[in-house]
Order: sequence, then structure tokens, then C-alpha cells
Amino acid sequence: MHRISRTEFLDALSVCAKDVRKIVCDNRYQSRFAPDDLRDAAILYTTSGGKRLRPAILLWSCGAVGGDPAVAMPAAAAVELFHTWTLVHDDIIDRDERRRGGATVHERFRQVSSERHPELPEKEHRHYGISVAVLAGDVQHGWSIALLVELAQRNGLDPRVALHLIDRLDNEVLNLLVSGELLDVQFCQMPLGSLTIADIEDMLWKKTSVLYRYCAEAGALIGLNRLDVDNEQVKGLIEFTSLCGTAFQLQDDILGVIGNPEQTGKPVGNDIREGKRTTLVHYAYTDADPGERDFLASTLGNLQASQADIQRAIDIIERRGGVEQTRERARRYIEEAQTQLDVLPDTRYRALLAAWADYLISREV
Repeated sequence: MHRISRTEFLDALSVCAKDVRKIVCDNRYQSRFAPDDLRDAAILYTTSGGKRLRPAILLWSCGAVGGDPAVAMPAAAAVELFHTWTLVHDDIIDRDERRRGGATVHERFRQVSSERHPELPEKEHRHYGISVAVLAGDVQHGWSIALLVELAQRNGLDPRVALHLIDRLDNEVLNLLVSGELLDVQFCQMPLGSLTIADIEDMLWKKTSVLYRYCAEAGALIGLNRLDVDNEQVKGLIEFTSLCGTAFQLQDDILGVIGNPEQTGKPVGNDIREGKRTTLVHYAYTDADPGERDFLASTLGNLQASQADIQRAIDIIERRGGVEQTRERARRYIEEAQTQLDVLPDTRYRALLAAWADYLISREV
């Protein structure tokens, strides 16, 4: 049976990232965007690091069913850009100023406006930054669809498959993802303890899993080059990534509380200040004593919370089992997901997918 070491996995992921970046940085695309601020904003995240997990899943799913991943490269770049516009908009919603170790798009162009027009009031600089970020996200969204069109125009994919992938991405995936994002915002306004684990994980699945699931389906259908959504290998890959996507977000929530900011590129405690209703908070609040519950209720969602208060909230979450129970839940999702790969032949691509699943819950970034 094929086995992939962590080093081999990370090397394969790095190759994928370079290939995607090469497409995104092609002047054939960048020359479409003007003025300069819009172009620079549209490529800021795609040229500033990132793991490229979604493109990798698409390419490896293509290879796992016997296809040529090179044919799927435009789709790999498309899902990365689609994911990126959601990050750009998500950073506005979450009021985040840092991503991947640098400024978020709206914060970067707030700074640009401040440097360019120091005579204007600060609210105008903030407005400009948000405006650029919203428009950059719109451009990235359209760019992702254009790349899917190229699958049929340039790469010989059956046009019926290309149309199916466009329809799936811009209808089902988009609507579920945005639904999950709004639920995330709405949940922050709800009393602690009013949500169930099922409520929280349904929101996480919509925010994260649906795009991973799409990557697997897209890669597999491109690899087969036929519209065969009932194929057992396609269905197995869809279920595999659906489960892994939830585990990924659970681990992301853990890193948002106890991760190393130098590795994650984002300040620890933002999720607490934003009042995110994560499984960590659910488990901790359920087991907390009355005093701890009152403290969590007053601290979560308090944008002015001191660093000392944030640290105390983190201590309660850890002490009351929020981190460990969430970590164990993520492990169970991965264990269940791995069984879905049994429908695939024993190849290097299947081994890469299995290694990806293990990586999701061991990563520190």
C-alpha cells in the first residue's frame, strides 16, 4: 500500500501552490484589472503564502480516479480564487486586520489611502479600504468562473462537465457558504448555551466543508471527463472531503484560541472578541461553574476586552475541556472520513489524500 511521509506530503502541497501561483500571476489575467489598487488587492492573498489545500484536493482527486491533474489546473486556480474572495469579505465581516502574517486587504488599502491622502479623516480611509476589498472579492469571484470556462475552451473537458461545475459552484456552493457565514454572524448575537453542537457544526459545514466537497467532485469529474455524479468513486471523495472539512474548521477554531500567532499569522483571541460560538466555547460553557459562565458571557463579543480578560477566557476554555473535546471530535471525523477512500485504487494520489486528512488535525497553521 502506498504511504506518504509528512515531508513528501508538504513537498507535493508546495508544488501545487507554485503551479496555482503561476496561473494567478500570469499577465494574461492580471492585465484585465485596473486601476492598480484593484489589481494589487485581487492578488494580495494569492501571492502572500497560504497552503493551497483546496487546489491540492481538486488535483489529487482528479489523479485518484485516473485523470491527468494537468488538465484540471485551471479548476485548481479557480477554487483558490473562489476561496480567496470569501476570505477577503470574511475579514471585513470579522473586522480582522491580519492574515497570513500581513495586513488584510481592507486594512492594507486603508493604509494606502492614509498615506496617499493624509488630509482626509480616518473614516474615509477605512471606507476606501473596505470599498477596495469588496470590489477585489467581486473580481476574484468572476475570475474563478472564467477559469472554469477555460476547462472546455482550452483543456478539452466535456462542456457538459464544465457547465455542471460552474452551476454547482455559483449556485449550491455559493449559497450554502454565504448561509454559513451569516449564521456565524447571527450566532454571535445569541445567548451562550442556546446553541447545540449540531447547530454549530452545521454552520461550520456550510462555511468550510461545502467548498472542500466541491473540490473533490470537480477534480473527480474532470478526471473522468464525463458527467457521472453517481460514480462510487466520486461519491466516496465527496463524503471524504465533507467530513474532513468539518474537522479542518474544528482545528481552525482551536488554533484561533491557542495557536501561535507567529505561525497562524493572526492574533490569538480574535474569535473571543468577536464572540464566535465555537464548539470550544460550547463545551467549556456547559462544564463551567456559574462564575465562569458569567465571565465568558461578558467577555465573548466584547471588542474592548483586555488581553488579561482574553487570557482568562482561554484558560477557562482549556480547563473546562473545550480544546480537548473539540480536538477529539475532529479526530473522529477524520477516522470516519478515511474509510471513504476505500473505493479508490491504491495510488500515490489516494495516499496524498489520506495524508491530507491526517495533516488537517495536526497542523499548527
